[in-house]
Amino acid sequence: MVIESPNAKQQIGVLNEKPLHAALKRQYAQPNDRFEVPIDGFLVDIVRGNLLLEIQTRNFAAVKQKLTSLVSQHHVRLVYPIAQEKWILKLAEDGQSQISRRKSPKRGTLEDIFEELVSFPELLSHPSFSIEVVLIKEEEIRRYNRTRGWRRRGWVTHERRLLQIVARKLLKTPDDLRAVIPSLLAEPFTTHDLAIAMNKSRRFAQKMVYCLRRMGSITSAGKRGNAVLYTRGIS
Repeated sequence: MVIESPNAKQQIGVLNEKPLHAALKRQYAQPNDRFEVPIDGFLVDIVRGNLLLEIQTRNFAAVKQKLTSLVSQHHVRLVYPIAQEKWILKLAEDGQSQISRRKSPKRGTLEDIFEELVSFPELLSHPSFSIEVVLIKEEEIRRYNRTRGWRRRGWVTHERRLLQIVARKLLKTPDDLRAVIPSLLAEPFTTHDLAIAMNKSRRFAQKMVYCLRRMGSITSAGKRGNAVLYTRGIS
């Protein structure tokens, strides 16, 4: 049962909602859905019967407390977009004049979820929690700001815009993410072995292993020199 509270802690409200978040909310809207509903002290993006849908475009750490609290009493689904294709649009300091538009060489994939999931990997083991990864085409708007954007030579990401939804993948259990491990990867394996098999950095492989271990999807199996060995868990 959904319990609505009059005093919600508004984390992302309509007034300061970013374009990508708003666009995804429109795409997910179904008849009889309710939006921005205060529940148990939090504002929930979409309420669909007994299911709470929360859209988070980045920074899972910001919603850890919210999701952990809500999932104890409700069925919660986290919707997370990953840019399979990204166009970068640069605007001048006036915020209007377009300087350039180019396609980023980076292509996001399902496994990129591990970059954020390190904030609460155990939550996917909860029977009332799920994650829906949305692979999208997006436009990233950057504005020139010589004082704030020193790390990118003056360019600051202003907002993200949805161009197209390419695919959706629902993750209900840890097994759904364990399937990301390449099937040809021999056991036992190290984070170095995993990084090579997936053509990813060692840092990424460490995040992935951390999440899968916390979920119980892989287990430690001794050492090879100073490197920890891992095997796939039992389904």
